[in-house]
Amino acid sequence: MNKHSSSTNKKKILVADDDTAILHVMTLMLEDDGYEVTSTLDGETVQKVQNELPDLVLLDIWMSGIDGKEICKQLKSQKKTKHIPIIMISANKDTRDIAKEAGADDFIAKPFEMQDLLAKVEKYTK
Repeated sequence: MNKHSSSTNKKKILVADDDTAILHVMTLMLEDDGYEVTSTLDGETVQKVQNELPDLVLLDIWMSGIDGKEICKQLKSQKKTKHIPIIMISANKDTRDIAKEAGADDFIAKPFEMQDLLAKVEKYTK
């Protein structure tokens, strides 16, 4: 039985990536695992997260408009959003350092195995 199956208690995940194929695959996998997923290609959408706060943000470092590092710093500096776990995603070889500098809770390097991503998501949404 899926431990996330209760429809009233689905964990909300915001996925932000400028690659539509990656967004699509991550959304499908997370929804299949029982999460409620909102996805966006636009970094500015993530910045405006105020009303429906997600339980976790998966954030690509390289976004159009504003990069993920700046978004992460902003979310982590605001009282209303600083508690939300942020996992940064990138193909950049310095992903770990960039994520740490931005104040992210964790990171995952592209290309990644979906099981690794799902394990990290579960870790931060328990």
